[in-house]
Amino acid sequence: MQSSTRQSGTGSTDARANGRLIGLVTVLVLVNFVVDSAITAPLVVLPEMLDHFGTDQAAWLNATAMLAGVMWAPLLGRSADIHGRRKVLVLTLLLSCAGALVCAVAPGLWLFVPGRMLQGASLAAIFLSVAIVRGACAPRTAMIAVGVVTSGSAVLNIASRFLIEELASEFGFQVLFLVSAAVAVAMAGCVHKVVPESPAGAPGRIDFGGALLLGAGLGGVLGYVSLGSDFGWLAVGPLALLAVGVTASARWFLVSSRKPDPLIDVKDLHGPLALLLLVVFLAAGSYQSMLQLIPLIGDVSSDQGLGYGLADRGSTALLLAAPGLGVTLGGPAAGWLAARVGPAPTLAGAVTLGTVVTLGMFLGVSRLPAALCCAFLLGVTVGALGTSGFNMAGGLAPPERQGIVSSLVMVMVSIGSVALNFVGAAVLASTAVVIDGETVNSATGVLSCIAIASGAFTLAAVLAALLARTTWMKD
Repeated sequence: MQSSTRQSGTGSTDARANGRLIGLVTVLVLVNFVVDSAITAPLVVLPEMLDHFGTDQAAWLNATAMLAGVMWAPLLGRSADIHGRRKVLVLTLLLSCAGALVCAVAPGLWLFVPGRMLQGASLAAIFLSVAIVRGACAPRTAMIAVGVVTSGSAVLNIASRFLIEELASEFGFQVLFLVSAAVAVAMAGCVHKVVPESPAGAPGRIDFGGALLLGAGLGGVLGYVSLGSDFGWLAVGPLALLAVGVTASARWFLVSSRKPDPLIDVKDLHGPLALLLLVVFLAAGSYQSMLQLIPLIGDVSSDQGLGYGLADRGSTALLLAAPGLGVTLGGPAAGWLAARVGPAPTLAGAVTLGTVVTLGMFLGVSRLPAALCCAFLLGVTVGALGTSGFNMAGGLAPPERQGIVSSLVMVMVSIGSVALNFVGAAVLASTAVVIDGETVNSATGVLSCIAIASGAFTLAAVLAALLARTTWMKD
């Protein structure tokens, strides 16, 4: 009888623990939907935003939030280790809300771009969610839970693509940012109520100066890449931006290598962690550049005779929904696989798949079935990439540094995405053609972007295989 009572009590405790875990994972999945509404969803209305602001700089509209994420990620990751992950996650969501509201009312790029930079704080929600899950679960369970948390919101993204397209056509693209702000503030309340606070008090301080130098360095270099194609690579303005970027980056590196408690300790960036970050940089950048290309392809009709175009064969929302379905499957599958064979081999397999699929986009620019298939498999790739990257980074960090080390994965996702987005935008701008008085992207530019992304994915696959081999030899 005593044994039966004890067993019943244990079952009840397990049920409550499982219920709390399900509730926690559900809230964090919804939190990551905020990230999509801030970072990826604006791609649906990218052509409308370009027309509204009278610019062809797609990368500035799309990638500014990612660029700001380079500064926000380590800053918020370090803050979470010191002050607690729940507090910082709530702050992250409120910053994203504020940025979305600024974008919704912005009369010009001078205000819209700062709003996108505030929205970039939402990227921290991804790795903070990962750190919270890893602190709440056993290692094997955490690997699967990380896959669900980082990829589960893609289910909502699929439906939201079509809803956003309809709302934007009726009320304008600004409605997207109003929805994003509402979701962010709602989830901030849910996090405060449901997510337990993590132990705080990791020693150290927050290096605000290092974050500003890092952001200025990347912004200057990428500003040169973006503006050089328009004003000339040797023009005074772009060269000044390049000089500022290089100087700030060099200063950040020198100062960080000497500080006792830098934002990112460059001395720790070696071995498997450095190799992992390089793989994430190349693969995430390649994926994001293809994602930016999809709405541009979907906005052109094949009847225009440009050598590409899908506007008369399906909606842009359909093309952007396909990766969401792939992410939904790829993330949890990678978590399940990583729990059995390890995150490094899973990462290598995901990057290899991405290489093959990106090459398939050479057909996808003019054939809807090929485009949908490639978009879906690219989603599988990025879901597996994020899950494997975070799982591997978490395994390389002690508990008190989960926030900052996980943030490095997000930093490399941001840098890679921004860099290849700007490179792609520069290629498109420099190869554009004028037809009937209208400037449009040429087939040469579109196919060149795919070739660049394919090359980067191929290099990432080679490095991922080396990482898997290195990890296997150590084991």
